[in-house]
Amino acid sequence: MQDIIIALDGYSGCGKSSTAKAVAHTLQYTYLDSGAMYRAVTLYFLRKRVNIDSSVEVKKALQDIQIHFSRSQDKQKNETYLNGENVEEEIRKMEVSEHVSAISAIAEVRQQMVKQQRALGQDKRVVMDGRDIGSNVFPDAELKIFMTADIRVRAERRQKELADKGVKVEVEDIARNLQERDRIDSSRSQNPLVKTADAIEIDTSNLNFDEQVAEVVKLAKEKINA
Repeated sequence: MQDIIIALDGYSGCGKSSTAKAVAHTLQYTYLDSGAMYRAVTLYFLRKRVNIDSSVEVKKALQDIQIHFSRSQDKQKNETYLNGENVEEEIRKMEVSEHVSAISAIAEVRQQMVKQQRALGQDKRVVMDGRDIGSNVFPDAELKIFMTADIRVRAERRQKELADKGVKVEVEDIARNLQERDRIDSSRSQNPLVKTADAIEIDTSNLNFDEQVAEVVKLAKEKINA
C-alpha cells in the first residue's frame, strides 16, 4: 500500500468540495480546502478595501493573512479560520462569491496560497479540490480527477446549498455567476483551470452524491493498493 495525494479539479457547483470531504473521511485522509483559502483571502480584501490593482497593497495585505482549518465540535466538517476568526459561514456568501475569482487570479495571491498548500501536502494522505490542484499545486499527484456537470444542474445545486443556509437567490443569477467564474478561471494567465492529460474526468450531472463519492474512492483505492 502507498500513501497518495488526490487532486480534484473542475468547475464550480460540480460537488468538488463535498466529494473531497467525503472521500477524505472515507479514506481517513486530510481534507485541504483550497477554495476556502481563496475565499478567506477575498473576505479579508473586501473587509480591508484592498485595491487589487495595487501590487503594493496586495502584497502588504497577504503578509497579514493566516489561514488554518479546524474540525467543528461535532467533527462533521472543516471550519475555516482567518487570523483566528471562524469565517466558515461568511466566506460562503454571494458577496464573496462575486469577487473570489478575480482575487484568486492575482499572481501574488496564488503564489502565497500555493506555498501554504504544498507545505500541507508534504506528507501525502491528503485530498484537495480546486481549479489548479493537479496542474500546479500537486502536479505529481498520484490521482487527478476533473469534475464537470451541466450548468443548470450546477446552478440548482448551488441554489439548494444557499437555501439550506437561509439565503434565497434566483437560479438564473447563480448560473450567470457560475458562467462568469468559469470564464475567469479558464482564461486567467496564472495557472488557469485546465484538465490535465493524466486526469480522469467525471461528469456528475446524472450522479447523486453517494455515487460520485464512491467513484472517486474506487479510483483512489486502486492507486493505494497498486
